[in-house]
Amino acid sequence: MRTAPPPGAPPAAKRDRQRAIREIVARESIASQQELADRLAARGIAVTQATVSRDIAELGLAKAWRGERHVYVLEDDLPRGAGSDERLRRILADIPVAVGRSGLILVLTGTPGTASVIAQAIDESELADQVGTVAGDNTLIVLFADEPALERWLVRFTELQSLGAIRAGAEGTP
Repeated sequence: MRTAPPPGAPPAAKRDRQRAIREIVARESIASQQELADRLAARGIAVTQATVSRDIAELGLAKAWRGERHVYVLEDDLPRGAGSDERLRRILADIPVAVGRSGLILVLTGTPGTASVIAQAIDESELADQVGTVAGDNTLIVLFADEPALERWLVRFTELQSLGAIRAGAEGTP
């Protein structure tokens, strides 16, 4: 008799794909999402660039200098002492996020399936002016107690977004 997976568990295909990504990144020097998609295809796992991008964000992969180029590494393989904004910056380099506003609420919209990853990275970051975050599938809201807190947060978030874009371009991320 088959049993259903526990609530909130990822589907088997996603779990297997992400396990394969972790194995590939741990064993090979992968510098781009396309290289990763090609390695997955060689294992019989067909993926789109968008799926690879979401998996990279969900797995918390980072780019680090190895040999003569920047390659994806597992979070556990990063040197300790990196700022707590680093994961958020990496995620923002891989996921385009639009920011809107309604009163003391910022509405952030990313690609499908990424809101909870972005919200968690915000909660773990040095961004502290928010009251809280609430995530759906591709949209999250960030709540603030007052206007100055919202403005400080938005300035820092925009800086992290810009740094992510600049570093992603310099590292050759598609």
